[in-house]
Amino acid sequence: MLTRRMPSAMAISTMLVFIDESGDAGFKLDKGASPIFVAAMVIFETSQHAVATQQAIEKSEAKRLHKPEFKFNKCSNDVRDAFFRSVRDCPFCVRAVVVRKELIYSPRLRADKQSFYNYFVSSMLRYDNDRLRQARVVIDGSGDREFRRNLNTQFRRKVGDGVIADVRFKDSKSDLLVQLADMCAGAIARSYRSDRPNPQRWRAMLSPKINDVWDFR
Repeated sequence: MLTRRMPSAMAISTMLVFIDESGDAGFKLDKGASPIFVAAMVIFETSQHAVATQQAIEKSEAKRLHKPEFKFNKCSNDVRDAFFRSVRDCPFCVRAVVVRKELIYSPRLRADKQSFYNYFVSSMLRYDNDRLRQARVVIDGSGDREFRRNLNTQFRRKVGDGVIADVRFKDSKSDLLVQLADMCAGAIARSYRSDRPNPQRWRAMLSPKINDVWDFR
């Protein structure tokens, strides 16, 4: 059971950013790799806003219907509907990058999954339209230690000064706000899949929260 306490009892003025993705970084499309990769960040101007959103999810019908971790691709349509209804009035915004893999020609990005992920997530943070300032970034911590260390280094090198205060990795199973980022990424990714049912349904529900979706070209 999640507590309502945010990591490290952060000050109310702290900006928080939660990042997750939909799809994978692989290019073997004929063997099940996703044709679309989406990384999304959920931005809270203050930790108080983050706490309020977490509480809204905890009290929601979606939480009653779905006991496991919220992952867009593993939720029923009813759970998705209930989830996005529960956060529609919450104080956050979403920015995302969408990558159609057919447009990627770089041999390095096509061959190295870590380089692919690092490049696009770093770019999303860098081209933030000046939204981020001294943000504490939380990312799903499912990767191995070397991956996390390299990603942290990439962020420090590529993202401008004053944008990121620190980067933390958390297991999404124990963090509802990382799960929120997953649900947002999934809703945006689904909107690009004409081969799937209801492609626009959940992005439309999320639309008032979307600040920008960058289609990489």
